[in-house]
Amino acid sequence: MTTFVDALHLVLQTDVLLAILLASIYGMVVGAMPGLTATMATALLVPITFYLSPIAAIATIISASAMAIFAGDIPGALLRIPGTPASAAYTDEAYAMTRKGRPELALGIALWFSAAGGFAGAIALMVIAPVLAEFALRFSTFEYFWLAFLGLMCATIVSRSSPVKAVVSMLLGLLIACVGMENPAATPRFTFGITDLLGGIDVISALVGMFAVAEVMRCMIKPAPPAPPRRKFGSILANQWQLTKQYPVAQARGSLTGIMVGVVPGAGADIAAWVSYSISKRFSKERKKFGTGHPEGLIEAGASNNASLAGSWVPSLLFGIPGDTITAIAIGVLYMKGLNPGPTLFTDKADHMYALYIIFMLAQILMIPLGLVMIRLASQVLRAPYSLVMPVVLLCCAVGTFAIGNTASAIVIAAVFGVVGFTMERYGFPVAAMVLGIVMGTLLEQAFIASLMKSGGNPMPFFERPVSMVLASMAILCLAWPVLLWLYGRVRAKAPVNPG
Repeated sequence: MTTFVDALHLVLQTDVLLAILLASIYGMVVGAMPGLTATMATALLVPITFYLSPIAAIATIISASAMAIFAGDIPGALLRIPGTPASAAYTDEAYAMTRKGRPELALGIALWFSAAGGFAGAIALMVIAPVLAEFALRFSTFEYFWLAFLGLMCATIVSRSSPVKAVVSMLLGLLIACVGMENPAATPRFTFGITDLLGGIDVISALVGMFAVAEVMRCMIKPAPPAPPRRKFGSILANQWQLTKQYPVAQARGSLTGIMVGVVPGAGADIAAWVSYSISKRFSKERKKFGTGHPEGLIEAGASNNASLAGSWVPSLLFGIPGDTITAIAIGVLYMKGLNPGPTLFTDKADHMYALYIIFMLAQILMIPLGLVMIRLASQVLRAPYSLVMPVVLLCCAVGTFAIGNTASAIVIAAVFGVVGFTMERYGFPVAAMVLGIVMGTLLEQAFIASLMKSGGNPMPFFERPVSMVLASMAILCLAWPVLLWLYGRVRAKAPVNPG
């Protein structure tokens, strides 16, 4: 109880409450702009967190990402253009409801069930993470190595592109993580004589480049979305309680799916939404109504994508392994603020962890009134021309990356990775897998070297310890899964067709 009171005291500071409010408004606006992702919104906030207290800094990340995920549903329902990738799974369903003359119902479902799913995810985080922390305290470098390896393999499996391209992206990220002297031997690697690279590639600058600068480049070559028709919405939350009672299974299943997908490294809200929408369609008693503006799929997927946000913080806080691209950025902020991820965080900084849970819940509560206002203002926000928005975004990228390291090389890194991110997306290589490689490369290498030093170069302890053996089996299965699927496909293709 004392810990909770201390956490409440940390959250109820003026700077923290102001950070939650301003970041929520910012996340709403960015999420409602077609093409501007929640990850990009989070990346642009990082330079500002440099000047905030630890709790206020984390509050901005949580609030902005939660609001942006919901706000991405607004252009999806009105224009059939998803504001964020997490909204793409059910954009057609929401737009079909709008064409039937019920845009307020589609947006009301998005708002109400996003908040409900986010609240369920926050409760799950509060229950699951401390329990796992007790277990994780017994982990050694052997378990950490396999955990990091398993996270990288999971990222390649859940990627929506081909497994080969995902593996290539992940390996490229690991290669980038090798740059500099941050290695057990403190030997300069891949610096090419450039002094600024001795400290390695700054992760935050790289993330700002891959998500924000690359997004600006994409917007430069594609036409601006059409302005939405001016609509006078009716009551937005009028039927939501009735739908809650009508579809309790869909809501609960969507929240649970989102939490489970969120815990998987590299998955994220967009995959959670696709999985939940598919499950809803598969098990619905009214399957034929899907695609015609049916609320069931919207409810389940809307609850899922926000629930996954909290779920993705579980591996991030426990092991420093990002659950998605947003928590990859958050891990950088945690390290910057002295809140190093790991199981000891839940014992040494228990009040900070409870503060994080409280912030998650406050963000979901704040989502309702801010969402109502945002829906009313949607037509004005969506009319903002790209020619005005994109230069401001690019300026924020340059100023922000310079502020982090106080060096011009950070701007160059952001620009280079902007080109890299743009090129990878264009040719179907998943950026998320590369991000995981960059973030987890150092952890993977250090755990591997430290383990070999402990065992005197003997690799057997990697497989002999009980937990390590289980993690190793799972990691090897993930590594072999694409090959097994390919072999299965070849066998089926060669199997003789029975004419009978």
